Amino acid sequence: MTAPRTTDAPPAAPPPGVRGPKRRGVELVLLLGAVLISVCGYAEVGFAHDGAVPPDAARYGAGLGLLALLAHLAVRFRAPYADPLLLPIALLLNGLGLVLIYRLDLETPHDLAATTQLVWSTLGVALFIVVVLVLRDHRALQGYAYVSVAAALALMILPIFFPAVNGARIWIRIGGLSFQPGEFAKILLAVFFAAYLSANLSALAYAGRRIWKFQFPTWRVLGPIVAIWLLSVGVLVLERDLGTSLLFFGLFVIMLYVATGRTGWIAIGLLLAAAGAFLIGSVEPHVHGRVEDWLDPYASIRAGHGPGQLAQSLFAFAAGGMLGTGLGLGHSVLIGFAAKSDFILATAGEELGLVGLTALFLLYALFVARGYRAGLALRDPFGRLLAVGLASIVALQVFVIAGGVMGLIPLTGMAMPFLAQGGSSVVTNWVIVALLIRVSDSARAPLPEAAETGETGEPARVEAGR
Repeated sequence: MTAPRTTDAPPAAPPPGVRGPKRRGVELVLLLGAVLISVCGYAEVGFAHDGAVPPDAARYGAGLGLLALLAHLAVRFRAPYADPLLLPIALLLNGLGLVLIYRLDLETPHDLAATTQLVWSTLGVALFIVVVLVLRDHRALQGYAYVSVAAALALMILPIFFPAVNGARIWIRIGGLSFQPGEFAKILLAVFFAAYLSANLSALAYAGRRIWKFQFPTWRVLGPIVAIWLLSVGVLVLERDLGTSLLFFGLFVIMLYVATGRTGWIAIGLLLAAAGAFLIGSVEPHVHGRVEDWLDPYASIRAGHGPGQLAQSLFAFAAGGMLGTGLGLGHSVLIGFAAKSDFILATAGEELGLVGLTALFLLYALFVARGYRAGLALRDPFGRLLAVGLASIVALQVFVIAGGVMGLIPLTGMAMPFLAQGGSSVVTNWVIVALLIRVSDSARAPLPEAAETGETGEPARVEAGR
């Protein structure tokens, strides 16, 4: 299969001087709806637990509304043609995450996390605004490919020198401050993969040796990126962090497939991922224990030790039924120490039911789809690969985490984007939103008159996703 063609005639572009719809008004209305939904959830939790609306509900709503307004103004003035759905979806997921964490805080007064998560969310929105205001063209990142990969590897190596937390060396703790550098590394690796693959598109797609039905690029072209990927995965194996290893592997395979258009890379990637997971699960005790729990989540019950975390999670989903028990009325806190992070989806499943859980998944699916659409609307190879890579990071995280807490795959210990407790995760996800906003603005903005009138022989971009 050859690489996707980019010379197909796109739909007719608007005539010179005619500006496409900005849809910032749509975005503002959706942001208002996201804030109202989050405030209603916050009030419902307080009413269910204490019989009254929390006294600081108005202050929470005002703070969330202010963050939404500032982010909207940044997009309105610096990225007026950006996709109108990306920011509202991110804000709604973040707001619902704060509600769920606050709900669990009521059951664990000795371990409060909602206020800290709100601070991290504020920092994430602030960084979102900075990226939107400072980064005027996503193509500027292409010149920092090797700086990005060097920084990513450094961030992944650092936690090796710090003590393990819950069996994995993925945290850096300095005093009372802790963060996961691997969260930031995933964006840097996406930038590197996009820059390198876009610079070697022809060699990847057409040059090399054909073995059976697969066209393999030359080692001179593919070697550097495979070496970087192997090094990053090797570091993560040393840190005993299977989840992030799978994330980086999936990101590598998806971006390689998008760059070459060859479906064989998907098949090869799945086979290598299965082989690697089996090998690590067999020799690494921490990962092996999670595989054993996945194969038989009820073994601890039969042994008389009570249900483990995965069993409690499955019980929570079952108790939620179709419509859920209602916010603040579930018992997912029985899951234990990771109820606010790895297993927060179990709280959503129990208290919002299958209907609410489906709505959450649809929000994630819509977010990822809009990211893909922004990338496909660009003829710029770097922008296309960057948008697909960033959206794929979110998609892979949701799949790995949801699959783990639902018993479809072994647990991996990652944070659900925007929903789960974790400062590094929420800040990183807001940076992803900012970059997708910038890419979608480039994809939806009106074409320059020279490009539209055919000075170069073809439009510079497919007019899609307006």
